[in-house]
Amino acid sequence: MKFNFKMGSKAKQVVNYEGEKNFILTPQLELYAAVVTAAFSDQFYEKAADKLDRLRKLITENDAVFVARLAVYVREQMYLRSVPMVLAVELAKQHSGDNLVSKLTNRVVQRADEIAELLAYYALANERKDVKQLNKLSKQLQKGLAEAFNKFDEYQFAKYNRDAQVKLKDALFLVHPKAKDKAQQALFDKIVKDELQAPYTWEVELSVLGQQKYDSAEVKRAAIRAKWEELIFSNKLGYMATLRNLRNMLEAEVSAGALKKVCEYLGNAKAVANSKQLPFRFLAAYRELKELKNGRVSKVLDALENAVVQSAANIAGYDANTKVLIAADVSGSMQKTISAKSKVQNFDIGLMLAMLLQNRCENVVTGMFGDTWKVINVPKRNILSNVDEFHRREGEVGYSTNGYLVVKDLVASKKIVDKLMFFTDCQLWNSNNTVENIAVLWKQYKQIAPAAKLYLFDLAGYGNTPLNVMRDDVYLIAGWSDKIFDVLQAIDKGNDAVNMINELQL
Repeated sequence: MKFNFKMGSKAKQVVNYEGEKNFILTPQLELYAAVVTAAFSDQFYEKAADKLDRLRKLITENDAVFVARLAVYVREQMYLRSVPMVLAVELAKQHSGDNLVSKLTNRVVQRADEIAELLAYYALANERKDVKQLNKLSKQLQKGLAEAFNKFDEYQFAKYNRDAQVKLKDALFLVHPKAKDKAQQALFDKIVKDELQAPYTWEVELSVLGQQKYDSAEVKRAAIRAKWEELIFSNKLGYMATLRNLRNMLEAEVSAGALKKVCEYLGNAKAVANSKQLPFRFLAAYRELKELKNGRVSKVLDALENAVVQSAANIAGYDANTKVLIAADVSGSMQKTISAKSKVQNFDIGLMLAMLLQNRCENVVTGMFGDTWKVINVPKRNILSNVDEFHRREGEVGYSTNGYLVVKDLVASKKIVDKLMFFTDCQLWNSNNTVENIAVLWKQYKQIAPAAKLYLFDLAGYGNTPLNVMRDDVYLIAGWSDKIFDVLQAIDKGNDAVNMINELQL
């Protein structure tokens, strides 16, 4: 997926958030970068409301079919949930006359709770409140949601039947889904009457347990331990639930056999692939356990490292003949958490993706840049501990965004690399007040290494880049998922992102 769109003889320039000259992206590429990095929380340089306004503007500047296919791509291949629903609702405001929006809506709704979530965003986007918050619903959204109702069974509906602003029952009354048979009609009737059978989930099971009375704290601990072991051996505890509850299991002192099963599940290649977890989820679990005073933590940390290695195994590797340089941006702007409820920073996401790639390269130099540029050599296998090693040492290079120093070092040393990879928010500049900048230095380096290619892994989607991605040797890749390495692989094969997205069937 080569992001190398021709925009005329000269690419337009703009000043970035640090006052440095940057290049404007095409509307398609800007929308792509904004969408795959959208957490809808305030970023270092851009407020959530401003990013949403920019998304809306970009939707108007792009072809409706491209927007729809991009939403499907992001939901099905990047594993993001919220932003595809935003695209569906916003596209419905602007596009009518065919079934594009209904097809898109049905496609991106892949969990039962997303029906109500999409409607909640519809009310928010249209500034609807109180009892009339869902009136005048788009006919195409209504049709798509009605079709989505046919996807789910009683367990799925019951699992996500929450007491929220928009309830599942509200959605049913609003979109009027047509039951495919008598059994499904009976299920819809249960939703209306609030008679869905309580699902067997870890939340429900532990909630019931917590409401009971016990003779002593020890009896309660024994009951909780037994329940966790029951959940573990039932094979009904999903991968994400397992990942999120590792601390709870350790604190409950589950048996050696139960913990062994958990660790084997975490490191199982098929389970990792099917889990569709974003890489930083493993890092969050790793960090939560690291400080826990428990003699069995190391065993679980090893299992998490095994899980991440399995995740990295799907990344196309580079042999000893391919020389790679990975540079991680550890500037202040990268140290903004991705959401108010998360401790994970853009910095962490960049390091995590960088270490995944480092694991798959035979001939690779890694380092980080801020005020200065510093090479840091780490082992290949311990991906999560490598991320924490970089994080621990980030103060060694300061907090500016002098990415130009990476290329300057290559020019000065005349060291040949085939691939130079920046993991950054793309807001690079020169805080040293010299005339040097990364674009000029890259042109100089190309005289030394004509075959070298530079890849910008954009982790923020602000809409501009420090180098001109019109050039055949500079590429932009955006996103937080390890699926971005599929993009990298496709670039190496000369593919084009827009064509591939447009090949998706709706």
